[in-house]
Amino acid sequence: MARSSSALGSSANWPLPALPPPVLDSPEYLRHRQWMEQAIALAHEAGGAGDVPVGAVLVGPTGEAIATAQNRRERDHDPTAHAEVLALRQAGHALQTWHLTECTLYVTLEPCAMCAGAIILARLGTLVYGADDPKAGAISSVLNLPDSPASNHRLTVIGGILEASCRHQLQTWFAARRAPAASPLSAPVQRHDNRETVPVKDEISKPDH
Repeated sequence: MARSSSALGSSANWPLPALPPPVLDSPEYLRHRQWMEQAIALAHEAGGAGDVPVGAVLVGPTGEAIATAQNRRERDHDPTAHAEVLALRQAGHALQTWHLTECTLYVTLEPCAMCAGAIILARLGTLVYGADDPKAGAISSVLNLPDSPASNHRLTVIGGILEASCRHQLQTWFAARRAPAASPLSAPVQRHDNRETVPVKDEISKPDH
């Protein structure tokens, strides 16, 4: 099933997800939250343009954003144009090296196998993501590529930053696409750590994502 911007019309047709108050006051958490908020805004733009709403921000060694990206697969007709891959490419050009060992990538959804592989190849220092992807996540949910025998690089991974907001953003987008058919969203499932997660990426793991 092809996706186009007509599915939602524009980002004005669906609101940005509400952001809960900070649960911690530690500088590290607040820094992660700040960058994730920017990634959520980028995902919102992608969703309004007809792409699955996933956004990414890559922070360089000096603590400044050196790359921002959003899913562009539908707009660019490029199967590899996921937010993570585009951000890694931008960062490599900005730093003039593909070694991103001192960089942190923020992304609203757990990376898929392609993006996880690119993250490993980039020798990324830290990955921070929002919502788990129980259908295609390749960091912890379905696969754990970074810690697998196929990986020659180990990185720091932090998941669950603004998880509920990131998950709700994807749910809302898919609900808007399915509205004409009045299809219900998938039922929530419970994680072992009692965080609720929803299989929001049903279509992302299919060939048309």
